[in-house]
Amino acid sequence: MKPQQLAIFLLFLLCVSFPSTSSITPSTSSPPSSIPQRFREAPEFYNSPECPSIISSDELDATDIISIDNNINKNRNDEDSTSASDGDDDDGDVVEDHNFICSDDAVHVAMTLDAAYIRGSLAAILSILQHSSCPQNIIFHFVTSASSNASLLSTTVASSFPYLKFQVYRFADAAVAGLISTSIRSALDCPLNYARSYLANLLPLCVRKVVYLDSDLVLVDDIAKLASIPLGDDKVLAAPEYCNANFTSYFTPTLWSNPSLSLTFANRKACYFNTGVMVIDLDRWRAGDYTTKIEEWMELQKRMRIYELGSLPPFLLVFAGNIAPVDHRWNQHGLGGDNFRGLCRDLHPGPVSLLHWSGKGKPWARLDANRPCPLDALWAPYDLLKTPFAFDS
Repeated sequence: MKPQQLAIFLLFLLCVSFPSTSSITPSTSSPPSSIPQRFREAPEFYNSPECPSIISSDELDATDIISIDNNINKNRNDEDSTSASDGDDDDGDVVEDHNFICSDDAVHVAMTLDAAYIRGSLAAILSILQHSSCPQNIIFHFVTSASSNASLLSTTVASSFPYLKFQVYRFADAAVAGLISTSIRSALDCPLNYARSYLANLLPLCVRKVVYLDSDLVLVDDIAKLASIPLGDDKVLAAPEYCNANFTSYFTPTLWSNPSLSLTFANRKACYFNTGVMVIDLDRWRAGDYTTKIEEWMELQKRMRIYELGSLPPFLLVFAGNIAPVDHRWNQHGLGGDNFRGLCRDLHPGPVSLLHWSGKGKPWARLDANRPCPLDALWAPYDLLKTPFAFDS
Protein backbone atom coordinates (compact mmCIF):
# COMPACT_ATOMS: atom_id res chain seq x y z
CA MET A 1 0.00 0.00 0.00
CA LYS A 2 1.36 3.41 -0.98
CA PRO A 3 2.01 5.96 1.81
CA GLN A 4 -0.81 8.23 0.58
CA GLN A 5 -3.27 5.32 0.50
CA LEU A 6 -2.16 4.25 3.99
CA ALA A 7 -2.72 7.76 5.37
CA ILE A 8 -6.25 7.90 3.95
CA PHE A 9 -7.02 4.43 5.35
CA LEU A 10 -5.78 5.39 8.84
CA LEU A 11 -7.79 8.63 8.77
CA PHE A 12 -10.89 6.62 7.86
CA LEU A 13 -10.35 4.28 10.81
CA LEU A 14 -9.87 7.25 13.16
CA CYS A 15 -13.15 8.85 12.08
CA VAL A 16 -15.03 5.58 12.48
CA SER A 17 -13.54 4.80 15.89
CA PHE A 18 -13.73 8.29 17.38
CA PRO A 19 -16.70 10.30 16.16
CA SER A 20 -16.54 14.04 16.71
CA THR A 21 -17.77 15.17 20.14
CA SER A 22 -18.36 18.70 18.91
CA SER A 23 -20.87 17.91 16.19
CA ILE A 24 -24.15 19.76 16.58
CA THR A 25 -26.05 17.58 14.14
CA PRO A 26 -28.77 15.85 16.16
CA SER A 27 -28.84 12.09 16.11
CA THR A 28 -31.48 10.49 13.94
CA SER A 29 -31.82 7.57 16.34
CA SER A 30 -34.61 7.65 18.90
CA PRO A 31 -33.84 8.06 22.59
CA PRO A 32 -33.87 4.80 24.54
CA SER A 33 -37.34 3.49 25.37
CA SER A 34 -36.17 1.79 28.57
CA ILE A 35 -33.44 1.97 31.20
CA PRO A 36 -31.64 -1.37 31.58
CA GLN A 37 -31.44 -1.19 35.39
CA ARG A 38 -34.38 -1.57 37.72
CA PHE A 39 -34.60 0.35 40.97
CA ARG A 40 -36.31 -0.10 44.32
CA GLU A 41 -38.80 2.34 45.79
CA ALA A 42 -37.20 4.43 48.51
CA PRO A 43 -38.84 4.95 51.89
CA GLU A 44 -40.70 8.20 52.43
CA PHE A 45 -39.25 10.77 54.79
CA TYR A 46 -41.28 13.35 56.70
CA ASN A 47 -40.77 16.86 58.04
CA SER A 48 -39.99 17.51 61.67
CA PRO A 49 -42.63 19.58 63.50
CA GLU A 50 -40.47 22.70 63.30
CA CYS A 51 -40.42 22.80 59.50
CA PRO A 52 -42.12 25.83 57.88
CA SER A 53 -44.88 25.47 55.31
CA ILE A 54 -43.61 25.97 51.77
CA ILE A 55 -46.99 26.82 50.29
CA SER A 56 -46.58 30.13 48.50
CA SER A 57 -49.28 32.77 48.53
CA ASP A 58 -48.01 34.22 45.28
CA GLU A 59 -50.03 33.66 42.16
CA LEU A 60 -48.05 32.10 39.33
CA ASP A 61 -48.65 32.76 35.70
CA ALA A 62 -47.86 30.29 32.96
CA THR A 63 -44.48 31.81 32.18
CA ASP A 64 -43.25 31.25 35.74
CA ILE A 65 -43.77 27.50 35.57
CA ILE A 66 -41.50 27.04 32.61
CA SER A 67 -40.61 24.92 30.17
CA ILE A 68 -38.96 21.72 29.37
CA ASP A 69 -38.35 23.08 25.91
CA ASN A 70 -36.54 26.25 26.98
CA ASN A 71 -33.78 27.17 24.55
CA ILE A 72 -30.42 28.58 25.61
CA ASN A 73 -31.20 32.04 24.34
CA LYS A 74 -32.14 34.61 26.88
CA ASN A 75 -35.91 34.35 26.28
CA ARG A 76 -36.71 33.63 29.90
CA ASN A 77 -40.29 34.87 29.53
CA ASP A 78 -41.12 33.21 26.24
CA GLU A 79 -44.90 32.92 26.14
CA ASP A 80 -44.66 29.73 24.10
CA SER A 81 -42.79 27.87 26.85
CA THR A 82 -44.56 24.76 28.08
CA SER A 83 -44.88 23.36 31.55
CA ALA A 84 -42.27 20.89 32.67
CA SER A 85 -45.03 18.41 33.32
CA ASP A 86 -46.21 18.90 29.73
CA GLY A 87 -49.60 17.54 30.69
CA ASP A 88 -48.28 14.25 32.04
CA ASP A 89 -48.75 12.99 35.56
CA ASP A 90 -45.35 11.36 35.88
CA ASP A 91 -43.30 14.37 36.91
CA GLY A 92 -43.81 14.07 40.65
CA ASP A 93 -45.93 16.00 43.13
CA VAL A 94 -45.05 19.30 41.49
CA VAL A 95 -47.68 18.51 38.83
CA GLU A 96 -50.35 19.21 41.39
CA ASP A 97 -48.37 21.62 43.57
CA HIS A 98 -47.07 24.34 41.27
CA ASN A 99 -47.53 26.88 44.08
CA PHE A 100 -44.59 25.25 45.90
CA ILE A 101 -42.20 26.18 43.11
CA CYS A 102 -41.88 29.82 44.16
CA SER A 103 -41.53 29.23 47.89
CA ASP A 104 -38.52 30.92 49.44
CA ASP A 105 -38.87 28.54 52.40
CA ALA A 106 -38.22 25.52 50.18
CA VAL A 107 -34.74 24.19 49.49
CA HIS A 108 -34.31 24.20 45.72
CA VAL A 109 -31.89 21.59 44.37
CA ALA A 110 -30.82 21.43 40.72
CA MET A 111 -29.28 18.33 39.16
CA THR A 112 -28.84 16.94 35.68
CA LEU A 113 -30.55 13.69 34.76
CA ASP A 114 -29.50 11.17 32.13
CA ALA A 115 -29.64 7.42 31.58
CA ALA A 116 -25.90 6.91 32.09
CA TYR A 117 -25.88 8.49 35.56
CA ILE A 118 -29.43 7.71 36.72
CA ARG A 119 -28.18 5.24 39.32
CA GLY A 120 -25.95 7.89 40.85
CA SER A 121 -28.73 10.48 40.72
CA LEU A 122 -31.16 8.25 42.62
CA ALA A 123 -28.55 7.55 45.30
CA ALA A 124 -27.89 11.28 45.66
CA ILE A 125 -31.60 12.04 46.00
CA LEU A 126 -32.02 9.35 48.67
CA SER A 127 -29.07 10.67 50.67
CA ILE A 128 -30.42 14.23 50.52
CA LEU A 129 -33.87 13.20 51.75
CA GLN A 130 -32.61 10.80 54.41
CA HIS A 131 -30.44 13.40 56.13
CA SER A 132 -32.78 16.36 55.77
CA SER A 133 -34.72 17.73 58.74
CA CYS A 134 -37.40 18.97 56.31
CA PRO A 135 -37.36 16.51 53.38
CA GLN A 136 -40.88 17.48 52.28
CA ASN A 137 -39.65 21.03 51.78
CA ILE A 138 -37.11 20.08 49.11
CA ILE A 139 -37.95 20.77 45.47
CA PHE A 140 -35.79 19.15 42.83
CA HIS A 141 -35.19 20.75 39.44
CA PHE A 142 -33.90 18.12 37.00
CA VAL A 143 -32.32 19.17 33.72
CA THR A 144 -32.28 16.61 30.91
CA SER A 145 -30.86 16.67 27.42
CA ALA A 146 -33.41 17.66 24.77
CA SER A 147 -32.40 14.52 22.88
CA SER A 148 -33.08 12.24 25.86
CA ASN A 149 -36.28 10.45 26.78
CA ALA A 150 -37.38 12.90 29.47
CA SER A 151 -40.62 11.03 30.17
CA LEU A 152 -38.69 7.81 30.82
CA LEU A 153 -36.24 9.53 33.17
CA SER A 154 -39.09 11.26 34.98
CA THR A 155 -40.96 7.99 35.39
CA THR A 156 -37.83 6.31 36.75
CA VAL A 157 -37.41 9.00 39.41
CA ALA A 158 -41.12 8.96 40.31
CA SER A 159 -41.09 5.17 40.63
CA SER A 160 -38.40 5.29 43.29
CA PHE A 161 -39.73 8.48 44.90
CA PRO A 162 -43.53 8.64 44.34
CA TYR A 163 -43.86 11.51 46.81
CA LEU A 164 -41.00 13.66 45.43
CA LYS A 165 -41.66 17.26 44.43
CA PHE A 166 -39.76 17.81 41.21
CA GLN A 167 -39.80 19.51 37.85
CA VAL A 168 -38.05 18.44 34.65
CA TYR A 169 -36.55 20.86 32.12
CA ARG A 170 -35.22 19.97 28.68
CA PHE A 171 -31.82 21.50 27.87
CA ALA A 172 -31.14 22.34 24.22
CA ASP A 173 -27.79 20.57 24.20
CA ALA A 174 -27.37 20.83 20.42
CA ALA A 175 -27.06 24.61 20.72
CA VAL A 176 -24.25 24.49 23.27
CA ALA A 177 -22.42 21.64 21.52
CA GLY A 178 -21.00 24.12 19.02
CA LEU A 179 -19.27 25.97 21.85
CA ILE A 180 -17.63 22.89 23.39
CA SER A 181 -13.96 22.12 22.83
CA THR A 182 -12.59 18.62 23.32
CA SER A 183 -11.03 18.04 26.73
CA ILE A 184 -8.73 15.49 28.35
CA ARG A 185 -11.62 13.07 29.02
CA SER A 186 -14.51 12.49 26.60
CA ALA A 187 -17.10 12.30 29.41
CA LEU A 188 -16.33 15.94 30.20
CA ASP A 189 -17.40 16.95 26.68
CA CYS A 190 -21.03 15.92 27.17
CA PRO A 191 -23.20 19.02 26.55
CA LEU A 192 -25.29 18.23 29.63
CA ASN A 193 -22.20 18.97 31.74
CA TYR A 194 -22.63 22.58 30.68
CA ALA A 195 -26.26 22.83 31.81
CA ARG A 196 -25.15 24.29 35.15
CA SER A 197 -24.21 27.46 33.24
CA TYR A 198 -27.82 27.84 32.04
CA LEU A 199 -29.83 27.23 35.22
CA ALA A 200 -30.84 30.89 35.41
CA ASN A 201 -32.37 30.54 31.93
CA LEU A 202 -34.03 27.19 32.53
CA LEU A 203 -35.57 27.54 35.99
CA PRO A 204 -38.61 29.75 36.68
CA LEU A 205 -37.82 33.39 37.40
CA CYS A 206 -39.38 33.04 40.85
CA VAL A 207 -36.68 30.54 41.89
CA ARG A 208 -34.12 32.90 43.32
CA LYS A 209 -31.57 30.58 44.91
CA VAL A 210 -30.60 27.00 44.13
CA VAL A 211 -28.13 24.38 45.29
CA TYR A 212 -26.52 22.73 42.27
CA LEU A 213 -25.24 19.17 42.80
CA ASP A 214 -23.52 16.63 40.58
CA SER A 215 -24.94 13.11 40.34
CA ASP A 216 -21.86 11.30 41.70
CA LEU A 217 -22.16 12.31 45.32
CA VAL A 218 -24.04 11.61 48.55
CA LEU A 219 -24.86 13.87 51.47
CA VAL A 220 -24.51 12.77 55.08
CA ASP A 221 -25.76 16.05 56.54
CA ASP A 222 -28.80 18.32 56.25
CA ILE A 223 -28.84 20.09 52.88
CA ALA A 224 -30.66 23.04 54.49
CA LYS A 225 -27.37 23.94 56.16
CA LEU A 226 -25.68 24.17 52.75
CA ALA A 227 -28.57 26.08 51.19
CA SER A 228 -28.55 28.67 53.99
CA ILE A 229 -24.88 29.63 53.55
CA PRO A 230 -24.83 33.43 53.17
CA LEU A 231 -23.61 34.92 49.89
CA GLY A 232 -22.99 38.37 51.30
CA ASP A 233 -24.02 41.59 49.61
CA ASP A 234 -22.75 40.86 46.12
CA LYS A 235 -21.55 37.26 45.63
CA VAL A 236 -23.27 35.22 42.93
CA LEU A 237 -22.26 31.79 44.14
CA ALA A 238 -20.73 29.97 47.07
CA ALA A 239 -18.51 26.89 46.99
CA PRO A 240 -15.58 25.39 48.90
CA GLU A 241 -12.28 26.86 47.68
CA TYR A 242 -8.97 24.98 47.52
CA CYS A 243 -6.22 27.57 47.50
CA ASN A 244 -3.47 24.97 47.94
CA ALA A 245 -4.21 23.55 44.49
CA ASN A 246 -1.95 24.64 41.62
CA PHE A 247 -4.33 27.12 40.02
CA THR A 248 -2.10 27.82 37.02
CA SER A 249 -2.34 24.17 35.95
CA TYR A 250 -6.01 24.58 35.04
CA PHE A 251 -5.02 26.73 32.07
CA THR A 252 -2.55 26.37 29.22
CA PRO A 253 0.60 28.47 28.71
CA THR A 254 -1.33 30.21 25.94
CA LEU A 255 -3.40 32.03 28.56
CA TRP A 256 -0.58 32.83 30.96
CA SER A 257 1.76 34.06 28.20
CA ASN A 258 -0.84 36.43 26.78
CA PRO A 259 -0.51 39.82 28.54
CA SER A 260 -4.20 40.73 28.27
CA LEU A 261 -5.55 37.27 29.18
CA SER A 262 -3.21 36.81 32.13
CA LEU A 263 -4.65 40.00 33.66
CA THR A 264 -8.03 38.27 33.98
CA PHE A 265 -7.25 37.33 37.57
CA ALA A 266 -5.66 40.63 38.53
CA ASN A 267 -6.86 42.07 41.83
CA ARG A 268 -8.52 38.85 42.93
CA LYS A 269 -7.14 35.92 44.91
CA ALA A 270 -8.10 33.21 42.45
CA CYS A 271 -8.39 29.71 43.87
CA TYR A 272 -9.68 26.45 42.44
CA PHE A 273 -13.22 25.40 43.32
CA ASN A 274 -15.20 22.37 42.20
CA THR A 275 -18.39 23.20 40.27
CA GLY A 276 -20.13 19.98 41.33
CA VAL A 277 -21.37 21.62 44.54
CA MET A 278 -22.49 25.25 44.36
CA VAL A 279 -25.02 27.55 45.99
CA ILE A 280 -26.17 30.01 43.33
CA ASP A 281 -28.09 33.27 43.63
CA LEU A 282 -30.09 33.11 40.39
CA ASP A 283 -31.34 36.69 40.66
CA ARG A 284 -27.77 38.01 40.75
CA TRP A 285 -26.73 35.61 37.99
CA ARG A 286 -29.50 36.89 35.74
CA ALA A 287 -28.78 40.53 36.57
CA GLY A 288 -25.11 40.08 35.72
CA ASP A 289 -25.81 37.95 32.62
CA TYR A 290 -23.15 35.47 33.71
CA THR A 291 -24.22 32.86 31.16
CA THR A 292 -23.04 35.22 28.42
CA LYS A 293 -19.74 35.81 30.23
CA ILE A 294 -19.12 32.04 30.39
CA GLU A 295 -20.05 31.63 26.72
CA GLU A 296 -17.58 34.34 25.73
CA TRP A 297 -14.73 32.36 27.28
CA MET A 298 -15.95 29.19 25.54
CA GLU A 299 -15.94 31.04 22.22
CA LEU A 300 -12.39 32.24 22.84
CA GLN A 301 -11.37 28.67 23.68
CA LYS A 302 -12.55 27.61 20.21
CA ARG A 303 -10.12 30.11 18.66
CA MET A 304 -7.13 29.62 20.97
CA ARG A 305 -6.78 26.73 23.40
CA ILE A 306 -6.52 28.24 26.87
CA TYR A 307 -7.66 25.25 28.98
CA GLU A 308 -8.10 21.47 28.88
CA LEU A 309 -10.80 20.60 31.41
CA GLY A 310 -14.34 20.85 30.04
CA SER A 311 -16.90 23.06 31.79
CA LEU A 312 -14.79 23.93 34.87
CA PRO A 313 -12.30 26.52 33.50
CA PRO A 314 -14.93 28.98 32.21
CA PHE A 315 -16.39 29.07 35.73
CA LEU A 316 -12.93 29.72 37.16
CA LEU A 317 -12.28 32.48 34.65
CA VAL A 318 -15.50 34.25 35.60
CA PHE A 319 -15.78 33.56 39.33
CA ALA A 320 -12.48 32.40 40.88
CA GLY A 321 -11.49 34.71 43.70
CA ASN A 322 -14.94 36.25 43.87
CA ILE A 323 -17.16 33.64 45.53
CA ALA A 324 -18.55 33.21 49.03
CA PRO A 325 -16.64 30.66 51.11
CA VAL A 326 -18.03 27.26 52.09
CA ASP A 327 -16.47 24.83 54.56
CA HIS A 328 -14.57 21.99 52.87
CA ARG A 329 -16.79 19.46 54.62
CA TRP A 330 -19.42 20.22 51.95
CA ASN A 331 -17.35 18.84 49.10
CA GLN A 332 -15.03 15.97 49.92
CA HIS A 333 -14.28 15.72 46.20
CA GLY A 334 -11.88 13.67 44.11
CA LEU A 335 -13.03 10.28 45.43
CA GLY A 336 -13.27 9.06 41.83
CA GLY A 337 -9.54 9.52 41.38
CA ASP A 338 -7.96 11.49 38.56
CA ASN A 339 -9.29 11.94 35.04
CA PHE A 340 -7.11 9.18 33.57
CA ARG A 341 -6.99 6.12 35.84
CA GLY A 342 -9.61 6.74 38.53
CA LEU A 343 -7.47 5.30 41.31
CA CYS A 344 -8.66 5.04 44.91
CA ARG A 345 -8.26 8.06 47.13
CA ASP A 346 -8.64 8.82 50.82
CA LEU A 347 -10.79 11.50 52.40
CA HIS A 348 -9.32 14.92 52.97
CA PRO A 349 -8.64 15.71 56.63
CA GLY A 350 -11.54 17.12 58.59
CA PRO A 351 -15.29 16.55 59.02
CA VAL A 352 -17.49 15.31 56.19
CA SER A 353 -20.96 16.46 55.14
CA LEU A 354 -20.81 15.51 51.45
CA LEU A 355 -18.82 12.79 49.63
CA HIS A 356 -18.14 13.45 45.96
CA TRP A 357 -16.79 10.87 43.51
CA SER A 358 -15.52 13.43 41.00
CA GLY A 359 -12.92 11.99 38.64
CA LYS A 360 -13.00 9.00 36.34
CA GLY A 361 -13.95 6.27 38.84
CA LYS A 362 -17.60 6.02 39.84
CA PRO A 363 -18.62 3.90 42.85
CA TRP A 364 -21.41 1.99 41.07
CA ALA A 365 -19.08 1.01 38.21
CA ARG A 366 -16.35 -0.16 40.57
CA LEU A 367 -18.83 -2.10 42.70
CA ASP A 368 -20.27 -3.82 39.62
CA ALA A 369 -16.76 -4.72 38.48
CA ASN A 370 -15.95 -6.18 41.92
CA ARG A 371 -13.07 -3.72 42.21
CA PRO A 372 -14.41 -1.22 44.74
CA CYS A 373 -12.33 1.33 46.57
CA PRO A 374 -12.68 1.37 50.36
CA LEU A 375 -14.74 4.59 50.35
CA ASP A 376 -17.21 3.17 47.82
CA ALA A 377 -18.71 1.32 50.80
CA LEU A 378 -20.00 4.72 51.98
CA TRP A 379 -21.96 5.14 48.73
CA ALA A 380 -23.40 1.61 48.60
CA PRO A 381 -26.12 2.07 51.31
CA TYR A 382 -27.83 4.65 49.09
CA ASP A 383 -27.82 2.46 45.97
CA LEU A 384 -31.41 1.71 44.93
CA LEU A 385 -30.48 -0.77 42.20
CA LYS A 386 -32.53 -3.94 42.33
CA THR A 387 -30.36 -7.02 42.45
CA PRO A 388 -31.39 -9.94 40.18
CA PHE A 389 -32.76 -12.03 43.05
CA ALA A 390 -35.06 -9.15 44.05
CA PHE A 391 -36.70 -8.70 40.63
CA ASP A 392 -39.57 -11.06 41.41
CA SER A 393 -40.28 -9.73 44.89
